[in-house]
Amino acid sequence: MAWEEDETLTYVVVVNHEEQYSIWPDYKEIPGGWRAVGKSGPKAECLAYINEVWTDMRPLSLRKKMEEDARAERRAQEAPPENQAQPTSLGSDPI
Repeated sequence: MAWEEDETLTYVVVVNHEEQYSIWPDYKEIPGGWRAVGKSGPKAECLAYINEVWTDMRPLSLRKKMEEDARAERRAQEAPPENQAQPTSLGSDPI
């Protein structure tokens, strides 16, 4: 039986730099690029924890880019149009 199918194993919840979660058997070394988050237990318990804390499935880099784009869009909407004609002064002499 493969370790993925063994419900008696203890798992560790891990997360990567993109804030994506997974589980890993506690007897195996955690792969590079992943770190333990401090939660371990049976598979179902670890998956329930992930379901609770991982509420946004988008990778961190995508979330940051989308936030940056939204801020830039708001700034663009708040700025006056660049090619709008500005009133000019003809001086104080009447025509």
